[in-house]
Amino acid sequence: MNTAGKSEKTLINLPKSLDDFFVKTAGLAVFAFRIVKEAFLPPYEISETLKQCYMIGYKSLPLISVTGFIIGLTLTLQSIPTLQKFGAESLVPSMVALAVMLEIGPVITALIFAGKIGSGIGAELGSMRVTEQIDAMEVSGTNPFKYLAVTRVIAATLMLPVLVILADAIALLGGFLAVNLFGGMNLQTFIASSMANLGFREVLPATFKTFLFGFGVGVVGCYEGFNASRGTESVGIAANTAVVIASLLVILIDMVMVQLISILF
Repeated sequence: MNTAGKSEKTLINLPKSLDDFFVKTAGLAVFAFRIVKEAFLPPYEISETLKQCYMIGYKSLPLISVTGFIIGLTLTLQSIPTLQKFGAESLVPSMVALAVMLEIGPVITALIFAGKIGSGIGAELGSMRVTEQIDAMEVSGTNPFKYLAVTRVIAATLMLPVLVILADAIALLGGFLAVNLFGGMNLQTFIASSMANLGFREVLPATFKTFLFGFGVGVVGCYEGFNASRGTESVGIAANTAVVIASLLVILIDMVMVQLISILF
């Protein structure tokens, strides 16, 4: 019983006190600063970065596509009966587009991204730390931080906005299909109505924060992987912790960005 209880407590390595919280926060901040610094210093691992873009972006596309379609379909199906009560069913495409592109699409996609990519990076780098592959790279003269961490963070930062744009487009497709379940509306009319209230000032901040989401997920995953302990169970702990912290960071970044956008725009 005690052994089981102990294992349950160590599934996630979260801060257990205020001191641990500040230590973890400072560690992540220093790690992120080093990522930014190393990204602009040669040599540039372009081939590895492109490989990670493929692994992170392309292989996440099916999950993101299904999620986006379900979001658009469900949101539209729930909105139509409510707006029909007020005789405002013509506003459904515009409302769905605003909700998906400005808030729901970026945040939900980023949370799915954190679960898949954050855990994957944490587990991969954690296993490399446990099996001493990172130490071997240092001995051989390779910079493991630049080759492993910087490339993955750059790939996550670049690929998440692309995935969000695709998820938004697929969500609108789901919304279009949902609208046509209740009545006929051609695609051209749906798109025109959807984009009627969307402008550059609305789309730009929503797109910018997806870069921050991707950067945060990449940094957390790499940080947890690089700081995994030597035990084999630390690989699972690193993956679970990366998911939890990255998800919380996405929500925190979104909260801050919403406040900044409301002030600046």
